[in-house]
Amino acid sequence: MTNEAKKRLLDAVNACEAIAEFVAGKDFPAYESDRLLRSAVERQFEIIGEALNKAGAVETSLAVQVPEFHRIIGLRNRLIHGYDNVDDEILWDVVQSKLGPLKAQVDAVLRAAGEMSR
Repeated sequence: MTNEAKKRLLDAVNACEAIAEFVAGKDFPAYESDRLLRSAVERQFEIIGEALNKAGAVETSLAVQVPEFHRIIGLRNRLIHGYDNVDDEILWDVVQSKLGPLKAQVDAVLRAAGEMSR
């Protein structure tokens, strides 16, 4: 794996960790009512999607190794281009159900490439 791809994957892992830190101890009503928190989570998903997109441009096998690869990039695109129509419930569900598995998958790819995320 190229150093560029590794760097981008580490960026994605760091953004996953940031989201987990931001939402720790929060529930959906707290998330929905906190404009700063929503903005921070959205930004980190933008970073994850862009990092995966750039990593995938140089390591095409990532789309197979990370099952949600294309969906996360699509989420990033929706956040960027549909900024005025973000569904907080959907994004919260992604945080609760997809973030942990995504981080684990990217960590596994990095381990296989001989790079530890932490």
